[in-house]
Amino acid sequence: MILRPTREDLKLIGWGIGRVILGIGLIMLIPLAVAVASTEWNVVLDFLVGITACVTFWLIMENTCRVDRDLAWSHGLIVASLGWLVAMLFGAIPHFLSGHFKSYLDACFDLMSGYTTTGLILIQDLDHLGNGTNMWRHLLTYAGGQGIIVIALTFLFAGTAGAFKIYVSEGKEEKLLPNVIRTARAIWMISLTYLVVGSTFLWLGLMKEGLSWTRGGLHAVWLFMGAWSTGGFAPQSLNLLYYHSFLIEIITLVIFVIGSFNFVLHYSVWTRRRPEILKNIEIRSFTITTLVTTFMLSIGFAKFGLYTTLTEFFRKGFYNLASGHTTTGNSTVYATSFFKEFGFIAMWAIIVAMAIGASACSTGGGFKGLRMGILTKSLWGDIKSLVSPESAVVREKVHHVKDIWLDDSLVKGTMLVVISYMVIYGVGGLLGTIYGYNPSVSFFDAVSAGSNTGLSAGLTTPLMPALLKVYYIFEMWAGRLEFISVFALFGMSVALIRGKGRGSRRR
Repeated sequence: MILRPTREDLKLIGWGIGRVILGIGLIMLIPLAVAVASTEWNVVLDFLVGITACVTFWLIMENTCRVDRDLAWSHGLIVASLGWLVAMLFGAIPHFLSGHFKSYLDACFDLMSGYTTTGLILIQDLDHLGNGTNMWRHLLTYAGGQGIIVIALTFLFAGTAGAFKIYVSEGKEEKLLPNVIRTARAIWMISLTYLVVGSTFLWLGLMKEGLSWTRGGLHAVWLFMGAWSTGGFAPQSLNLLYYHSFLIEIITLVIFVIGSFNFVLHYSVWTRRRPEILKNIEIRSFTITTLVTTFMLSIGFAKFGLYTTLTEFFRKGFYNLASGHTTTGNSTVYATSFFKEFGFIAMWAIIVAMAIGASACSTGGGFKGLRMGILTKSLWGDIKSLVSPESAVVREKVHHVKDIWLDDSLVKGTMLVVISYMVIYGVGGLLGTIYGYNPSVSFFDAVSAGSNTGLSAGLTTPLMPALLKVYYIFEMWAGRLEFISVFALFGMSVALIRGKGRGSRRR
């Protein structure tokens, strides 16, 4: 029997979401300060409206939904999944007020794209966007890479058992430290340290390429945020192609590859457990799949005699492949080049790389290297079982920080998530094809949205059908949360409609 959530359950969820929205309002203070420093008074007003809306919502939730209970697993799942949707609606307010979006739906699209570190955009006239709004765009990807729940945990939640529930519900399963609040703060310590170092290198590189120290400084911070969070946002409409700089491409490549690694792996390196880099299943999986897709890419290029020199292959081919594999979305070619120039094989090499994605518990999306490793090892174990004596006991393990023995429940859970990704990729590709787009283009952009990558073959524009925009928002959201908390939200919706009251259970 399905039980209907109680009023107390709903109030507890509302209270948790209120804290998340307060976190969004606090982040808006940074672009507000940038807009004030840049004397962009219209932008200042946009963010004041957004902050006021966030704080008002938080006050309402704080005063009407506070209960003397801690969050259970079901509450944490709903706070994570529904919290992202509510955060999208409030975060889109400054975007919509900026006048750079065709509709509020388009503003919501870009907000979800930022939160989920996807990088697909519907913004118009990006090259003339104010500094404050540009800072907001890139903060979205930077904060979203760590997780908006991590932000709330860092500053707005006490160290309760319920805090771990919503941390895990956002698609993170591992703690760097015994306390989840300390884990959230450790994630920020790692990210902020890289922010200082990476932005400095980019700043020096951009000034070497001719940008002024002030403009170069802003672009350096924004490019770092987009690359580190594997979000792919850039301050110019041509993305990395705007800079025409081999140096900037090298620096951003290093940043987004490092950014795609698991935060636990980062912490292991920071605490001098460096052998973990070579032993970790995700690093091994990422290396193998990168080599395979690079081979596919080279075959595709050779077929058309495209990018024949090593430098061209690296800058126009491998860079975009690595950007796709890490689910970053930074690009050094025009969007239409993926379809009109790359050809079928090279284009699908990038689609495969995007679908696989980066590391679990990182800023990246996709199947994840850990799941690819688990499924490959499980398959290898099945093959060994077939050729071994009946009395033999065959067990397989993977190394991810520690040795993990594979069992049926782990493999089935992994398969559930991988199949879920394949379903949203497939539905998105078919939907685009139904609307008349080329199938390869449709699947390219659908996989990009579902894996939170951000590369586009030209389908994702403000003129795309509204239903595709809504479906891509769903893909970005479900893919970033890795489905479990999304399933929980749908389950609660069914329980609200068809569930039985608690009293009926006793009868």
